[in-house]
Amino acid sequence: MRIKTPSRIHITLIDLNGSIGRIDGGVGLALESPFIEILARENDRVLIRGKAENIDRFYAIANKFSKLTGRGIEIEVLSDYKPHIGLGSGTQISLAIGKSFNDLYNLGLSIRDIAKIAGRGGTSGIGISAFEFGGFIVDAGHSKKYKRSFLPSSFSKAPPPPLIARYDFPEWDICLIIPNKSGFYGNEELNLFERNTPLPIEEVRELSHIILMKLMPSVIEQDLDEFSQAIFRIQEIGFKRAEVEQYGEKMKNLLSSLSEVGACGMSSTGPTVYVISEKIKMSDVRSIVRECDIRAEILKTKANNRGAEVEV
Repeated sequence: MRIKTPSRIHITLIDLNGSIGRIDGGVGLALESPFIEILARENDRVLIRGKAENIDRFYAIANKFSKLTGRGIEIEVLSDYKPHIGLGSGTQISLAIGKSFNDLYNLGLSIRDIAKIAGRGGTSGIGISAFEFGGFIVDAGHSKKYKRSFLPSSFSKAPPPPLIARYDFPEWDICLIIPNKSGFYGNEELNLFERNTPLPIEEVRELSHIILMKLMPSVIEQDLDEFSQAIFRIQEIGFKRAEVEQYGEKMKNLLSSLSEVGACGMSSTGPTVYVISEKIKMSDVRSIVRECDIRAEILKTKANNRGAEVEV
């Protein structure tokens, strides 16, 4: 079988205050590229080959499902992309491999079951819903009955959060600027959460207001001006501000300069920056990136409104 996944932009976490009884919550968007693509077939042992950026990531999740099921698998990696750049490759690899085990061996697992086994979705559910449905996504975070502290997904045992809104995203151009460096993960990401939570309730309320009354309507009404204003303000408040600030003035200057092109923000904990507009001239983006003295891969894509492709 063949599985091709979307990647995703993580626009923001919503509530890292928690006084109302829930924490986390996320907003994001599935992308056509970059993507994970694998061919999987039955085998009596775990075998990974092909174009993996980090083959250990594939072995780790395949071995987890192999131990659980008592089955092996052969996976050929046709396409992969770098880890820890803010585009959610870990979740997509986990779901693609888990889905392969499920379908090849008729395990009867849902995508959420697979995510829970793989240990994904402990903070944000955007990558899980991107795989399952595609589009523009909002999740509801976690009740404090199940998750009491502010932790990144890699340190959280909470189940995947419920999806509360999903819309097709407009046919706008999306440009990704991927600096030649890794983002913050592991203990660095844990420290980021510990230093910056809980957030002031006033910022959470403003962010929630922007998401509900500006960002979500702008997607439904395909209003790029309203969308751009919402994305710009999101970079300045809440946990997103802390995520941006860890990269210093160069990141702030890049975001400010790219705002001339379209709606721009940083995905997840970075370092990938996105620009969204009706039509984007790549030459304009490349010029701005050079002027900001940032070395980066730059690619153009679109939203993925379908989710993962699965062919048997």
